[in-house]
Amino acid sequence: MHAADLCQKASMTTQQPEWLNKNEYPFESKFINQNGYQQHYIDEGSGDPIVFVHGTPSWSFDFRHVIKELALSNRCIALDHMGFGLSDKKPDYDYSLTNHIANLTRLIELLNLKDIVLVLHDFGGPIGLEYALQNLSTIKKIVVMNSWIGSSENEPEFQKMKKILKSPLLPFLYLRMNFSPKYLLPQSFGSKQLNKSIKSQFIKPFPSKKERYGMLAFAKSLLNDQDFFESQLQRSEKLASKPILLIWGLKDKFAGETYLRRFQKLFQENTTVTLKEAGHFPQEEEPNAVTKAILDFVAVI
Repeated sequence: MHAADLCQKASMTTQQPEWLNKNEYPFESKFINQNGYQQHYIDEGSGDPIVFVHGTPSWSFDFRHVIKELALSNRCIALDHMGFGLSDKKPDYDYSLTNHIANLTRLIELLNLKDIVLVLHDFGGPIGLEYALQNLSTIKKIVVMNSWIGSSENEPEFQKMKKILKSPLLPFLYLRMNFSPKYLLPQSFGSKQLNKSIKSQFIKPFPSKKERYGMLAFAKSLLNDQDFFESQLQRSEKLASKPILLIWGLKDKFAGETYLRRFQKLFQENTTVTLKEAGHFPQEEEPNAVTKAILDFVAVI
Protein backbone atom coordinates (compact mmCIF):
# COMPACT_ATOMS: atom_id res chain seq x y z
CA MET A 1 0.00 0.00 0.00
CA HIS A 2 1.28 3.49 -0.88
CA ALA A 3 2.36 5.65 2.07
CA ALA A 4 -0.26 8.29 1.30
CA ASP A 5 -2.92 5.58 1.28
CA LEU A 6 -1.84 4.52 4.75
CA CYS A 7 -2.36 8.08 5.99
CA GLN A 8 -5.75 8.27 4.31
CA LYS A 9 -6.81 4.94 5.79
CA ALA A 10 -5.83 6.13 9.26
CA SER A 11 -7.82 9.34 8.84
CA MET A 12 -11.04 7.37 8.44
CA THR A 13 -10.88 6.10 12.01
CA THR A 14 -11.11 9.47 13.77
CA GLN A 15 -13.82 12.12 13.55
CA GLN A 16 -13.24 15.85 13.91
CA PRO A 17 -14.50 17.01 17.34
CA GLU A 18 -17.81 18.81 17.68
CA TRP A 19 -16.16 21.91 19.13
CA LEU A 20 -14.11 22.51 15.98
CA ASN A 21 -15.17 25.62 14.05
CA LYS A 22 -15.23 24.22 10.52
CA ASN A 23 -15.88 27.63 8.99
CA GLU A 24 -12.55 28.79 10.35
CA TYR A 25 -10.83 25.46 9.74
CA PRO A 26 -12.43 23.90 6.64
CA PHE A 27 -9.68 21.33 6.07
CA GLU A 28 -9.81 17.55 5.79
CA SER A 29 -8.19 15.81 8.73
CA LYS A 30 -5.54 13.18 8.05
CA PHE A 31 -3.63 11.02 10.52
CA ILE A 32 -0.31 9.23 10.54
CA ASN A 33 0.44 6.37 12.92
CA GLN A 34 3.51 7.36 14.92
CA ASN A 35 4.62 4.25 16.81
CA GLY A 36 1.08 3.42 17.87
CA TYR A 37 -0.12 7.00 18.40
CA GLN A 38 -2.26 9.01 15.98
CA GLN A 39 -0.78 12.30 14.78
CA HIS A 40 -3.07 14.73 13.00
CA TYR A 41 -2.11 16.80 9.96
CA ILE A 42 -3.69 18.57 7.02
CA ASP A 43 -2.54 18.41 3.40
CA GLU A 44 -4.16 21.06 1.20
CA GLY A 45 -3.57 22.24 -2.36
CA SER A 46 -0.97 21.13 -4.88
CA GLY A 47 2.37 22.34 -6.13
CA ASP A 48 5.66 22.90 -4.34
CA PRO A 49 5.32 21.91 -0.68
CA ILE A 50 5.14 24.30 2.25
CA VAL A 51 5.39 22.63 5.66
CA PHE A 52 4.07 24.53 8.69
CA VAL A 53 5.41 23.68 12.17
CA HIS A 54 3.62 25.24 15.15
CA GLY A 55 4.61 25.97 18.73
CA THR A 56 2.73 26.09 22.01
CA PRO A 57 -0.13 26.20 22.98
CA SER A 58 -1.15 26.23 19.35
CA TRP A 59 -1.77 23.75 16.56
CA SER A 60 -2.31 23.79 12.80
CA PHE A 61 -5.39 25.96 13.41
CA ASP A 62 -3.28 29.10 13.85
CA PHE A 63 -1.94 28.79 10.27
CA ARG A 64 -5.46 28.50 8.81
CA HIS A 65 -5.65 31.99 7.23
CA VAL A 66 -2.28 31.62 5.56
CA ILE A 67 -3.00 28.09 4.33
CA LYS A 68 -6.33 29.06 2.77
CA GLU A 69 -4.47 31.46 0.46
CA LEU A 70 -1.22 29.59 -0.08
CA ALA A 71 -3.02 26.35 -0.95
CA LEU A 72 -4.26 28.04 -4.12
CA SER A 73 -0.73 27.82 -5.51
CA ASN A 74 1.16 25.39 -3.26
CA ARG A 75 0.77 22.14 -1.38
CA CYS A 76 0.41 23.07 2.29
CA ILE A 77 1.11 20.51 5.01
CA ALA A 78 0.62 21.38 8.68
CA LEU A 79 0.93 18.85 11.49
CA ASP A 80 -0.25 18.96 15.08
CA HIS A 81 2.52 17.91 17.44
CA MET A 82 1.65 15.01 19.71
CA GLY A 83 -0.18 16.46 22.69
CA PHE A 84 -1.67 19.32 20.67
CA GLY A 85 -4.62 20.06 18.41
CA LEU A 86 -6.28 16.91 17.10
CA SER A 87 -3.32 14.59 17.71
CA ASP A 88 -3.24 12.04 20.54
CA LYS A 89 -2.60 13.42 24.01
CA LYS A 90 -1.46 10.70 26.40
CA PRO A 91 -0.05 11.48 29.87
CA ASP A 92 2.75 8.90 29.48
CA TYR A 93 3.85 9.96 25.97
CA ASP A 94 7.46 11.05 25.35
CA TYR A 95 7.01 14.76 24.57
CA SER A 96 10.74 15.46 24.20
CA LEU A 97 12.03 17.69 21.43
CA THR A 98 13.89 14.68 20.04
CA ASN A 99 10.62 12.83 19.61
CA HIS A 100 8.81 15.82 18.05
CA ILE A 101 11.66 16.15 15.55
CA ALA A 102 11.47 12.43 14.75
CA ASN A 103 7.70 12.70 14.18
CA LEU A 104 8.15 15.62 11.78
CA THR A 105 10.86 13.70 9.94
CA ARG A 106 8.69 10.60 9.53
CA LEU A 107 5.76 12.62 8.19
CA ILE A 108 7.93 14.40 5.62
CA GLU A 109 9.50 11.09 4.56
CA LEU A 110 6.10 9.39 4.38
CA LEU A 111 4.78 12.11 2.09
CA ASN A 112 8.03 12.04 0.08
CA LEU A 113 8.40 15.82 0.19
CA LYS A 114 11.27 17.59 -1.59
CA ASP A 115 12.20 21.25 -2.17
CA ILE A 116 10.34 22.19 1.00
CA VAL A 117 9.59 25.67 2.27
CA LEU A 118 9.51 25.39 6.06
CA VAL A 119 7.30 27.84 7.98
CA LEU A 120 8.28 27.79 11.66
CA HIS A 121 6.78 29.53 14.67
CA ASP A 122 7.67 29.47 18.39
CA PHE A 123 8.77 25.90 19.31
CA GLY A 124 8.31 25.05 15.65
CA GLY A 125 11.58 26.96 15.22
CA PRO A 126 13.95 24.59 17.03
CA ILE A 127 11.96 21.55 15.88
CA GLY A 128 11.95 22.56 12.21
CA LEU A 129 15.49 23.94 12.23
CA GLU A 130 16.78 20.65 13.58
CA TYR A 131 14.99 18.81 10.80
CA ALA A 132 16.59 21.21 8.31
CA LEU A 133 20.06 20.77 9.83
CA GLN A 134 19.74 17.00 9.48
CA ASN A 135 18.08 17.03 6.02
CA LEU A 136 19.58 19.96 4.11
CA SER A 137 18.96 18.44 0.68
CA THR A 138 15.17 18.49 1.14
CA ILE A 139 14.97 22.18 2.14
CA LYS A 140 14.48 24.98 -0.37
CA LYS A 141 13.65 27.97 1.86
CA ILE A 142 12.87 28.73 5.50
CA VAL A 143 10.40 31.14 7.11
CA VAL A 144 10.78 31.89 10.82
CA MET A 145 8.18 33.78 12.88
CA ASN A 146 8.84 34.87 16.49
CA SER A 147 11.02 31.96 17.52
CA TRP A 148 14.59 31.51 18.76
CA ILE A 149 17.93 29.92 18.03
CA GLY A 150 20.70 29.50 20.58
CA SER A 151 20.59 29.72 24.34
CA SER A 152 18.37 32.37 25.93
CA GLU A 153 20.03 32.11 29.34
CA ASN A 154 21.30 35.70 29.25
CA GLU A 155 18.18 37.30 27.82
CA PRO A 156 16.11 39.47 30.22
CA GLU A 157 12.83 38.04 28.86
CA PHE A 158 13.99 34.52 29.65
CA GLN A 159 15.24 35.44 33.12
CA LYS A 160 11.76 36.70 34.01
CA MET A 161 10.16 33.56 32.62
CA LYS A 162 12.68 31.32 34.37
CA LYS A 163 11.21 32.13 37.77
CA ILE A 164 7.88 30.65 36.67
CA LEU A 165 9.53 27.68 34.94
CA LYS A 166 11.40 26.78 38.13
CA SER A 167 8.37 27.16 40.36
CA PRO A 168 6.91 24.00 41.95
CA LEU A 169 3.55 25.50 40.97
CA LEU A 170 4.30 25.02 37.25
CA PRO A 171 2.63 21.57 36.94
CA PHE A 172 -0.42 22.86 38.82
CA LEU A 173 -0.71 25.90 36.54
CA TYR A 174 -0.36 23.88 33.35
CA LEU A 175 -2.25 20.72 34.28
CA ARG A 176 -4.99 22.05 36.55
CA MET A 177 -5.47 25.64 35.36
CA ASN A 178 -4.78 25.15 31.62
CA PHE A 179 -2.53 28.15 32.08
CA SER A 180 -0.93 28.34 28.65
CA PRO A 181 -3.97 28.75 26.33
CA LYS A 182 -6.17 30.48 28.89
CA TYR A 183 -3.70 33.09 30.16
CA LEU A 184 -0.35 33.12 28.33
CA LEU A 185 -1.84 33.02 24.82
CA PRO A 186 -3.98 36.20 25.18
CA GLN A 187 -1.10 37.99 26.92
CA SER A 188 1.21 37.21 24.02
CA PHE A 189 -0.78 39.34 21.57
CA GLY A 190 0.23 42.88 20.64
CA SER A 191 -2.30 45.63 19.90
CA LYS A 192 -5.01 43.23 18.75
CA GLN A 193 -7.02 41.28 21.32
CA LEU A 194 -7.69 37.57 20.88
CA ASN A 195 -11.33 37.00 19.94
CA LYS A 196 -13.16 34.81 22.50
CA SER A 197 -14.55 32.40 19.91
CA ILE A 198 -11.08 31.94 18.41
CA LYS A 199 -9.52 31.60 21.86
CA SER A 200 -11.87 28.67 22.49
CA GLN A 201 -10.28 26.79 19.57
CA PHE A 202 -6.98 26.88 21.46
CA ILE A 203 -8.50 25.95 24.83
CA LYS A 204 -10.80 23.10 23.82
CA PRO A 205 -8.07 20.72 22.59
CA PHE A 206 -7.05 20.47 26.28
CA PRO A 207 -10.28 19.65 28.18
CA SER A 208 -8.70 18.00 31.23
CA LYS A 209 -5.44 17.39 33.05
CA LYS A 210 -4.57 14.24 31.10
CA GLU A 211 -4.52 16.15 27.77
CA ARG A 212 -2.14 18.90 28.98
CA TYR A 213 1.17 17.11 29.43
CA GLY A 214 2.43 18.15 25.98
CA MET A 215 2.19 21.83 26.94
CA LEU A 216 3.90 21.19 30.28
CA ALA A 217 6.72 19.38 28.48
CA PHE A 218 7.36 22.39 26.23
CA ALA A 219 7.48 24.66 29.30
CA LYS A 220 10.04 22.34 30.91
CA SER A 221 11.98 22.23 27.65
CA LEU A 222 12.55 25.99 27.87
CA LEU A 223 14.27 25.35 31.18
CA ASN A 224 16.12 22.14 30.36
CA ASP A 225 17.03 22.30 26.65
CA GLN A 226 19.05 25.52 26.46
CA ASP A 227 22.19 23.54 25.59
CA PHE A 228 20.34 21.95 22.67
CA PHE A 229 19.20 25.37 21.45
CA GLU A 230 22.80 26.60 21.68
CA SER A 231 24.01 23.60 19.69
CA GLN A 232 21.71 24.65 16.85
CA LEU A 233 23.27 28.10 16.83
CA GLN A 234 26.73 26.53 16.64
CA ARG A 235 25.65 24.49 13.59
CA SER A 236 23.65 27.25 11.93
CA GLU A 237 26.28 27.94 9.26
CA LYS A 238 25.03 24.78 7.53
CA LEU A 239 21.84 26.69 6.69
CA ALA A 240 23.63 29.77 5.34
CA SER A 241 22.91 28.84 1.72
CA LYS A 242 19.15 28.64 2.29
CA PRO A 243 17.03 31.76 1.66
CA ILE A 244 15.38 32.78 4.92
CA LEU A 245 12.40 35.03 5.60
CA LEU A 246 11.99 36.49 9.08
CA ILE A 247 8.48 37.67 10.00
CA TRP A 248 8.39 39.30 13.41
CA GLY A 249 5.75 40.80 15.64
CA LEU A 250 7.65 43.56 17.44
CA LYS A 251 5.28 43.68 20.43
CA ASP A 252 6.20 40.14 21.41
CA LYS A 253 6.83 39.96 25.17
CA PHE A 254 8.47 36.53 24.92
CA ALA A 255 10.61 36.50 21.74
CA GLY A 256 10.99 40.12 20.70
CA GLU A 257 13.54 42.13 18.73
CA THR A 258 16.55 40.63 20.53
CA TYR A 259 15.66 37.24 19.08
CA LEU A 260 15.05 38.73 15.65
CA ARG A 261 18.46 40.41 15.65
CA ARG A 262 20.14 37.11 16.44
CA PHE A 263 18.60 35.51 13.35
CA GLN A 264 19.52 38.54 11.26
CA LYS A 265 23.13 38.34 12.41
CA LEU A 266 23.38 34.62 11.69
CA PHE A 267 21.63 34.80 8.30
CA GLN A 268 22.80 38.06 6.78
CA GLU A 269 21.21 37.31 3.39
CA ASN A 270 17.76 37.35 4.98
CA THR A 271 14.50 39.07 4.10
CA THR A 272 12.84 40.64 7.14
CA VAL A 273 9.24 41.74 7.56
CA THR A 274 8.46 43.45 10.86
CA LEU A 275 4.93 44.02 12.14
CA LYS A 276 4.90 46.89 14.63
CA GLU A 277 1.53 46.14 16.20
CA ALA A 278 1.73 42.34 16.31
CA GLY A 279 2.90 40.25 19.24
CA HIS A 280 3.95 36.62 19.42
CA PHE A 281 1.38 35.26 16.91
CA PRO A 282 1.72 37.36 13.72
CA GLN A 283 -0.07 34.69 11.65
CA GLU A 284 -3.11 35.11 13.93
CA GLU A 285 -2.86 38.87 14.51
CA GLU A 286 -1.97 40.07 10.99
CA PRO A 287 -2.67 37.13 8.65
CA ASN A 288 -2.92 39.23 5.48
CA ALA A 289 0.54 40.72 5.96
CA VAL A 290 2.01 37.33 6.83
CA THR A 291 0.37 35.67 3.83
CA LYS A 292 1.64 38.34 1.42
CA ALA A 293 5.17 38.11 2.82
CA ILE A 294 5.27 34.33 2.40
CA LEU A 295 3.71 34.46 -1.08
CA ASP A 296 6.27 37.03 -2.23
CA PHE A 297 9.11 34.99 -0.67
CA VAL A 298 7.99 31.72 -2.24
CA ALA A 299 7.58 33.36 -5.66
CA VAL A 300 11.25 34.44 -5.84
CA ILE A 301 13.20 31.94 -7.90
